[in-house]
Amino acid sequence: MIFNRHISANLLEWKIGHDRKPLIIRGARQVGKTTLVRQLSGTYKQSIHLNLELPADKTFFTRFGDVTTLTDALFLSRNLSPEYKSNTLVFIDEIQECPEAISMLRYFHELEPELHVIAAGSLLEHAMHEVRSFPVGRVQMMHLYPLNFAEYLEAIGQDMALTQLKIFPVKQSAHHILLQHFHRYAIIGGMPEVLKKYIETGQLAFLGPVYESIWETYKEDVVNYAKNDTEARVIRHIMSTAHLYLDSRIKFQHFGNSNYRSREVSEAFRNLDDAKIIQLVYPSTDLKPPIKSDLHKSPRMQFLDTGLINYELNIQADMLAMEDLNDAFRGAIIPHLIAQEIISLNSTKTTKPHFWVREKNQSSAEVDFLIPHGKYLVPLEVKSGKTGKMKSLHQFIEASNHPFAVRMYAGEFSIEHHQTPAGKAYLLMNLPYYLGTQINMYLEHFIRGAVTH
Repeated sequence: MIFNRHISANLLEWKIGHDRKPLIIRGARQVGKTTLVRQLSGTYKQSIHLNLELPADKTFFTRFGDVTTLTDALFLSRNLSPEYKSNTLVFIDEIQECPEAISMLRYFHELEPELHVIAAGSLLEHAMHEVRSFPVGRVQMMHLYPLNFAEYLEAIGQDMALTQLKIFPVKQSAHHILLQHFHRYAIIGGMPEVLKKYIETGQLAFLGPVYESIWETYKEDVVNYAKNDTEARVIRHIMSTAHLYLDSRIKFQHFGNSNYRSREVSEAFRNLDDAKIIQLVYPSTDLKPPIKSDLHKSPRMQFLDTGLINYELNIQADMLAMEDLNDAFRGAIIPHLIAQEIISLNSTKTTKPHFWVREKNQSSAEVDFLIPHGKYLVPLEVKSGKTGKMKSLHQFIEASNHPFAVRMYAGEFSIEHHQTPAGKAYLLMNLPYYLGTQINMYLEHFIRGAVTH
């Protein structure tokens, strides 16, 4: 079962590019990197697939010291004609297993420019520590994440719902159907193997072993890169307890009711962040671009996939009965999923979301998200109802240089005129939860429409 991913359009652009460089597709294990490239290989006359977890494939990079000899050996070993080199894809999978292969990527661009080369791997940050000369500027990077809501709709065959999702503004007649689909997606998440099982069975009850397998694989992967036994124990502790702290900002010292010191915990989190399994999202105090993380303040955690968290928290059955999923796990699940949706759009760069804080005596405030849009930083709040408390949002608006704000909730799309307690007029765009992947389009219409009128 093959899922269409929005990154596929970027891959086709790479394929026909005039100054095409070797491409590294980065992402955690089991997000679909190998399947994606195998699908692309069908558009070539010839393809060579290397898995560097296999000693025989890894030997090509440890035996041959130059790219030209390596390329000749690859074509000969696969009984392929060099005549079609410009229509041949070389896919180097699990490249993190061989630092020599990572170093050699630069020379494909210089000495074998006709050849199309894609590498993929997880835990690449760890492997890079062993690379003497990383090919900076001579390779291109792309990033793959779990399926987002738009990709999910296509995966389950809801083409008409997907069409409606992309229409601006979303039609009132489509709202209830889209919200229902998003409700189920929010429970399941976007891991490809989980979705395959769900599509095959139609039952949430059969998904447990798949979630369990994925999480255990991640745990063992990261532990293998631990520098010592203590770090391995801290990583295991974090992965066993971190989901319980999804609804709060974290402190490293004694994390998860442990005796581990701040330095030990922060180093373990750094490993998990590098692996893209649990990332740290830091706040900002900025009111306009460019946005900067404040590393002195407590971060939030962003897990790879919300479905994995729901399984670890054992709340999927409870979520089925909820009318508004923002009530799930003390209001933490939907903001986490919206962050996941926003992250999923960044195929060609690494970008984490930010939240906004003001930590002053008697005037502390926290806004769920800051969304850069042109010359503005737009505050975005996630609320369980249309009339949630907006005190923090008002503090941001009163201090900012523009009158735009966004609220995501279970209701329908609308734009409202409001006023802060201090009397500043502002425009509030209300977006249904399911429009996370469409946020940039809606902001463009929202701000441009306000400016032109």
